[in-house]
Amino acid sequence: RFLDSHSRPLRLDSHASFLILAPRSSLSPPRAEGFTTSTPFPLYWARYGREGAPPLLVLHGGPGAHHDYLLPQMLELADTHELVFYDQRGGGRSKTDARDPITWRTQVDDLALVASELISQPLTLLGYSWGALLALLYHSSGLRPHCSRLVLLSPASITRAHRAEFEGEFAARQNSEWVHAQRAALAGSGMRESNPDAYRQRAFELSVSGYFANPENARNLTPFRVTSRVQQSIWESLGDFDIRPQLEGRRIPSLIIHGRQDPIPLASSRELSEVLRGRLVVLDNCGHVPYVEGATATFTAIREFLGQPASSGAERT
Repeated sequence: RFLDSHSRPLRLDSHASFLILAPRSSLSPPRAEGFTTSTPFPLYWARYGREGAPPLLVLHGGPGAHHDYLLPQMLELADTHELVFYDQRGGGRSKTDARDPITWRTQVDDLALVASELISQPLTLLGYSWGALLALLYHSSGLRPHCSRLVLLSPASITRAHRAEFEGEFAARQNSEWVHAQRAALAGSGMRESNPDAYRQRAFELSVSGYFANPENARNLTPFRVTSRVQQSIWESLGDFDIRPQLEGRRIPSLIIHGRQDPIPLASSRELSEVLRGRLVVLDNCGHVPYVEGATATFTAIREFLGQPASSGAERT
């Protein structure tokens, strides 16, 4: 089962259980790496960028995925910041065979310990997709260290109703004539036997093409895999969620970036910007992966936000 980070499994190959990860040797090596010692279970972490630069703690999507798929694109920020990534419990190099349920609260508690152990300066969180929702859950929890700023890139839906909208939209995109035609072409190409690596790469691209404004832009991506039991456990723990009440009264300097063609409804990010009084940047001709489809605008907005005092009002473009 080929898995994406938000939806139910996509059945592309009944004999495969997970996506194949890109070889670590093909990615830029971190400046430092290791495993946490303060968390109940050791979590893998990696540092990129100049030592002593302002740190950004980067939270990957999923849940149940790992940080690698944000590379190499997110290293665009490594010239001005120290980027600290970690694989959240249950995914990547932080996988565990323990059968205890991993919940949203597990991830929030882990984040508090990771931040205390790895970040020595005021805490700025950069969360992508599920990672943005995790950042919000952490901020609303009141745990220490407190966040000083939030960068929320393509945040996952902040209510279960918006998530239901996403699920319907993504399913429709993945059932489009274009996707069916591309899958048929791949199946008939002979690539599975002649070039298995290229076959798996293309199968992965098709499994996530619904996230893009233009599905042809789902190219040259670092594949990821999701631990399905972790993904399911975390979403189930959220239940019929709506995090807006928890965020009331917890305004924080924040930047929210959302592609206009993201299958996650723009209304979710608009409501989020209102409750946080944060800046909302909407990118045209861009889906759920703005660091690919809208890279220049995305990184320009992030650099401007991190380099200037936060505005108290929402900005929509």
